[in-house]
Amino acid sequence: MTACRGIRGATTADANTEEAIHSATTELVQALIDANSLEEDSLAAVFFTLTMDLDAAWAATAARKLAWANAPLMDMTQVHVEGSLPRCIRILILVNTEKESKDLVYKYLKGAKELRS
Repeated sequence: MTACRGIRGATTADANTEEAIHSATTELVQALIDANSLEEDSLAAVFFTLTMDLDAAWAATAARKLAWANAPLMDMTQVHVEGSLPRCIRILILVNTEKESKDLVYKYLKGAKELRS
């Protein structure tokens, strides 16, 4: 039975530049596509959050260029919490799938690995 499920992930950008934000986002999105066999037609929506220190580019632009030209994508600023991980890009993918939640693979790359330690 098909259900809408959430897939999460996060990474960090090396700097607050368009190139660094797009590179980190592309790596994260590709890892999630590969791990979960995601196809654009199955996406209900994809949300990106970026910490306040990342304002040089939209993460969604990298996802559009990579694989999701027609998917509903949205960028947002993450709530600032003192001491939180800097230059962090998070993703929440809402996907229509027959997989169970336990079978979905989350990805935490680069500095964001510490979020799941």
